[in-house]
Amino acid sequence: MAQEKKPVKNKKYSSKGSPKKNAPKKKSAAKTSKTPKLPIKIISLGGLGEIGKNITVYEYKDDILIVDCGMAFPDEETPGVDIVIPDFSYLVQNKDKIRGLVVTHGHEDHIGAIPYLLKNINVPIYATRLTLGLIEGKLKEHKNLAEAKLNVVNPGETLEFGSISAEFIHVNHSIPDAVAFAIKTPVGTVLHTGDFKIDTTPIDGQVIDLARFGELGKRGVLAMLADSTNAERPGYTMSEKVVGESFQNLFKKAGNNRIIIATFSSNIHRIQQIIDEAVNCGRKVAVSGRSMLNVVSVASKLGYLKVPENVLIDIELIKRYKPEQLVIITTGSQGEPLSALHRMAFSDHRNVEIVPNDMIIISATPIPGNEKLVSKVVNELMKRGANVVYEKMYDVHVSGHACQEELKLLISLVKPKYYIPVHGEQKHLTKHALLAQTMGVPAENTLIANIGEVIELTSKSIKVTETVPSGRVLVDGLGVGDVGGVVLRDRKLLSDDGIMIVTVTMDEVTGEVVSGPEIVTRGFVYMKESEELINEVIEVAEDILEYCYTRRIHDINTIKLKLRDGISKYLYQVTRRSPMVMPIIMEV
Repeated sequence: MAQEKKPVKNKKYSSKGSPKKNAPKKKSAAKTSKTPKLPIKIISLGGLGEIGKNITVYEYKDDILIVDCGMAFPDEETPGVDIVIPDFSYLVQNKDKIRGLVVTHGHEDHIGAIPYLLKNINVPIYATRLTLGLIEGKLKEHKNLAEAKLNVVNPGETLEFGSISAEFIHVNHSIPDAVAFAIKTPVGTVLHTGDFKIDTTPIDGQVIDLARFGELGKRGVLAMLADSTNAERPGYTMSEKVVGESFQNLFKKAGNNRIIIATFSSNIHRIQQIIDEAVNCGRKVAVSGRSMLNVVSVASKLGYLKVPENVLIDIELIKRYKPEQLVIITTGSQGEPLSALHRMAFSDHRNVEIVPNDMIIISATPIPGNEKLVSKVVNELMKRGANVVYEKMYDVHVSGHACQEELKLLISLVKPKYYIPVHGEQKHLTKHALLAQTMGVPAENTLIANIGEVIELTSKSIKVTETVPSGRVLVDGLGVGDVGGVVLRDRKLLSDDGIMIVTVTMDEVTGEVVSGPEIVTRGFVYMKESEELINEVIEVAEDILEYCYTRRIHDINTIKLKLRDGISKYLYQVTRRSPMVMPIIMEV
């Protein structure tokens, strides 16, 4: 794991603590110049009009600084896809300009695509200690850790990347070591908040550095890019300590029954509170789920998670303990089909079988689109007699994102001239822009951009000037980008109406049908119960083949096209369904 970097003037330290050349330097006093300043370019390659896939590019002259490099999870429009990452085409085209990648925090939607970026560009990475530890774990999985240039930076430090510098500012979030950035350029300072909330009673005692935001506001902030996730929610986000109080009550209520808690693996503060309460109640803690095990291991090693000796036990050993002696922390708070909690619910977990009166606490809010998955798991757990507690019943989850009053407070401190909402769906961005306007930012100074649009910012103007290659790249297994629109269309077609395969053997010379046509279907109809329909399709195919033979059509591709079109048209007429029709012609 990377060792902590000590501030040393004009030196860069790798994750192993050794100085390297050509490093970002401590910021020095800017020299005045009479040369007209070029605009700073800001390009979001992800994170606008969507949840996740956050990546922002800051470009001035020949210098590029990247902020975050995250992934998104697939939705119903991307069946079979594992993850979604940004399109790096623009960065690859301009790789000689890239000076570094700075990371706000260690959530997947901000670090998940880093291994894929490094396969294209070996850019130096700068992040706080825990964030870098989580990045190292991902790079180790992808087998590109050895070549990575990893650098630990402490909140309060400023690094120079050519004509651009980045100051790391501590903020609160649902994971420790989160930071915002003051991006300083010859044009002015741009504040990039990352994901944040204002928690006056954080678990680790490290309150957001509002004083520094106020200082920046007094000096003048040209623009602010702020987290929009909770822009629709009025009021303040509750403190994480509220969840701890709920855990105290629920642990008492559990009595002599086993407790299983599902939460986000990256929510280290939540995990700490679970462990603390388990210790208070004399319970052992077991961890289930690969990502949960990885995070607990990294956070414990770095001191962000404090676990007394002999409290953590291997999940394989839980049968040695009575129910009242156990707490199991697991993944699966979003109902993911391959998660540990999902496998427990459907009796597919190797070590944990749900029994009546198990208390199961789902300590998370369903991400939009995951509500049905979570409900499915909750229902299955209840069928097995478990007592299931989730957010709407008790305060077992609080958000890590700022609500409206916190956003207003930060705007009033920073006083930005221009305002650019980021990190959210279109409804979040729109609401956030209106919120900024109620705080005195003129409507003409607020800009809601789209992915790939180039925002040019000067001291006197903000405008979109052009677009760059952008979008989403689908990762399926080991394939990156090889699943495109055609493949997705075929997958959706197969999932909607199934497939019909038509096999014909023809004489290579005469074009006569030697055998067939034979029909096989999957996901369309059950053949044994649809013999009449299958026979009718065979007749349609025979008619098409006869038509091609009499008109001396011998081109295989033309015959396939006619079979596909003719059979598809017939099937839709008689069934109002459109299965994929795949003709296979063999020549002998």
